[in-house]
Parts: sequence; structure tokens; C-alpha cells
Amino acid sequence: MQEFERLLEFWHELTQAFDLDAIRGVVDAYLPEVTGSQDGWVVTGPEDDWRSVLGPASVPTDAGERAVTEVAIEAVARAGISARPDGIEHDGQVCFPMIAAGATVGVLGLPAITPGLTPPRRLLIGAAAALLGVSVRSCYLLDELRQRSLRDALTGCLNRAPALEAVERELMRARRSRLPVSLIMFDLDRFKSINDRHGHQCGDAVLAEVGARMRAALRTSDLTCRYGGEEFLVLLPETPLEGARRVAETLKREVAGVAIAWNGRTVRLTSSFGVAAALPNEIDPMPLIGRADQALYRAKRTGRDCVCLADEPARAVATDNQRSAARVTRGTA
Repeated sequence: MQEFERLLEFWHELTQAFDLDAIRGVVDAYLPEVTGSQDGWVVTGPEDDWRSVLGPASVPTDAGERAVTEVAIEAVARAGISARPDGIEHDGQVCFPMIAAGATVGVLGLPAITPGLTPPRRLLIGAAAALLGVSVRSCYLLDELRQRSLRDALTGCLNRAPALEAVERELMRARRSRLPVSLIMFDLDRFKSINDRHGHQCGDAVLAEVGARMRAALRTSDLTCRYGGEEFLVLLPETPLEGARRVAETLKREVAGVAIAWNGRTVRLTSSFGVAAALPNEIDPMPLIGRADQALYRAKRTGRDCVCLADEPARAVATDNQRSAARVTRGTA
């Protein structure tokens, strides 16, 4: 009866845990009492990318020390989704798959030589693993919903509100570290004409491809935001203005490489860029964005398809085509 009450307390605490860190705290507090062992472990992770959540990273097995993730994956592969609630004995460990909604989201395990591992105790641990599986799956679903609310589904970029918060955090970090940070604002030239001529589905395909090319070209530490319809922000931590200009040139080439086949035609586009660097001790993102926006506006007035820096009001960085055209003009003048 006492073990059953502890199981109920375990479940009650799990219902109050809304992320993996909170679940780890509950497991840390209750698992030794539920399993009757200090050597228990839990592995879980999104989409079978399992990692140790609690307990040792490796355990003694019949074949020597092995990673708990390997033991867990092998045990689940042997048993499948119809695993019995009294656990699977594998390689010196007893593994209890954490199954929820027809999917195995992790494994709870402990050494097979654990004292007092009677059939009733194994059923109790199996029930704990089932409860833990439901809680972990709910945690992942909640995180997925949270990510969907933060990111634009079409481009994969952050939406405007969470992006502004992230820019502010990065500016505060840059002020503490005294490292540079720069911001790029760009939009797609004459994008409205693509929607008008080819339809919004074609426009969506263009935006999705631009998002994919941004992800491929940028660092994982760089922040991307869909600021407006066809307008984007890129925050570059630890990057001075000249480095940001080079990134903008790279992105401009990537956008120019977009070629969408649509109704027998190939849709291509260009883009215009404004680049600004954060001032020392600047923590408000709006002035920084404002300077990048003004530089973008100058790039538009210069003739589009170019990069303009915030501290160069009279000069835009021309495209290779524009430079070539200028050379031809000078040669024939």
C-alpha cells in the first residue's frame, strides 16, 4: 500500500512538470523509492534521439560497461511496442519502456541484480514507466506547440514578437561581454508582383525557399526573423559591421539563386539589404532596427539588389552586375 501511495504522489508531481528539467527533478526525488534502488536510470529524447535524463551515462552489463542509451535502444528493439509491463531483461539490466500514444518515448531501467526486484515490484516500476512516458510525451507536445507559436511556419524564422525579445537579450549580453553585434534587414524586391502575376501559392513557395537558404547560409547562433510579409531580420552575434556586410552579400547571392518553377515559368527575384551595428551599451533593439531599416530604404532608392550600410549614407555596395554595367558605360563614354 505504501508503494502505491508513493506511485500516486509520483504521478501527481509529474502532472505539475511542464518541461524536461522539471520532470528530471520529480524523477530524482521519487524514482529511488519507486524502484527500491539508487541505481535506476532514465533515458528519453525527441524522435529517438535519446540521452540520459537521470542516472549514469553507462552501466555494467554482461559485456562490460556500456552506454545506457545503447542498452535501452536494444531492449526496445527486442520487445517492440508490445513490451510487457514487468520489464525486459537485457544485458544485465531490466528495462521498462515508457510508452505513450503508441510510441516509445524512453526507457526506465535498473540493474537486474537489484535486491527485492520481485514480480509485484516490477509491475509497480512498469506502471511508473507508463506514467513517466505520458508525462514526457506531453512535455514534447507542449514544446512543439510552443515552438510553432514562436516561429513562422512558412520560413522557419522567428515571429516578430519573440524575435524582438531575443534581440534585446543579445544586446544585453553584448554589453556585458563588450563583443560586437550587428543586424541585417532585407526584403525581396518587387515581391508583390510575384503574388499578383503568379498567385500567393507561388509567393509562399518563394518565401519557403528563401527561409531554407537562410538556414543553410547562416550559423546556428544567428537569429532570423520574418519581420513583415517579405521583410526579414538577421541578428549576428559577435559580428562587426564589416563581417555583417559580407554575410549580407552572401544572403543576397543566395536569394538571387532562388529559381521556382511555376506553371511552365521560372520565377526569380532579387533582394535589398540594410546593415547596422549595435552601438556601445545599446540595449533597446528599436534604434538598431531603425538604422538598419533606413539603410534598407537607401538600398531601395539606390536601385535595389544591393547592400547598404547604416554608417554610409551616401554609398551602397553595388552588385557585380551593376559594377560590370558601370565599367561598360565608362568604356563607351
